[in-house]
Amino acid sequence: MTTIDAGEPAAHRPVELPGDVLVVEDDTLIALDTSETLLGFGVPSVRTARGVADALELIAAHAPDFVLLDVGLVREKSFAVAEELARRKIPFVFVTGYSGPAALPAALAHYPVMRKPYLRDELLTTLRGWRSV
Repeated sequence: MTTIDAGEPAAHRPVELPGDVLVVEDDTLIALDTSETLLGFGVPSVRTARGVADALELIAAHAPDFVLLDVGLVREKSFAVAEELARRKIPFVFVTGYSGPAALPAALAHYPVMRKPYLRDELLTTLRGWRSV
């Protein structure tokens, strides 16, 4: 688990961006790159989790505003995290590196899916629409 704080007051970030984003990603380089990109966009707080247990612990301790949720984590899928986010009404987007259709359970199939590698513009567009996810 990692927390990166940009240290900027809320008044200086773009209004449409979430204040706290949780990135659930098992690949350290992707998690770091995504975190740095989010901070560069003006998101003041970015936290990362490498697995389901870490993510659920972070969510329980402090609910994020928005979550980027990798579908396939090391030896596990992130569906338990998605179910908890849905229960808490926390907006999230599934992220996957697989090119085929994301094999999501029926109860989660209506949530948006972003493909890796994603472009900076695609990530920014997703963040700007976080309230409507």
